[in-house]
Amino acid sequence: MPTVFIIAPDWTLRAGLRAELREHGIDARGMESADEAGRAIASGLIPSVVVLEAVSEIASHPAIESLIERVPAILIASRSETVPLPPVQTVLYRPVRIGEIAARVGELIRRGHAA
Repeated sequence: MPTVFIIAPDWTLRAGLRAELREHGIDARGMESADEAGRAIASGLIPSVVVLEAVSEIASHPAIESLIERVPAILIASRSETVPLPPVQTVLYRPVRIGEIAARVGELIRRGHAA
């Protein structure tokens, strides 16, 4: 079963996307911060895909930058906030539907980019 990290301070994004991905048989892990993701990786859990909310304290964190160099990532960005966007496979701008994010996660997993 593929694992997806959803790293976002926005709990509604985390909860909604986790529920949708779990309906599709994906082990979706919601995390509020880069530190939570770091602890999960330190325990041996490596995601197949990362969904990342584009907020400066997360997107610019060195551990997150390292993670998205190795794992396909989808960035959820705001059109009104200016945050330097790291290089990722997909950038989706708000407002975005949970189903659209889940579909893109599924595409990345099906392409065989799983860790």
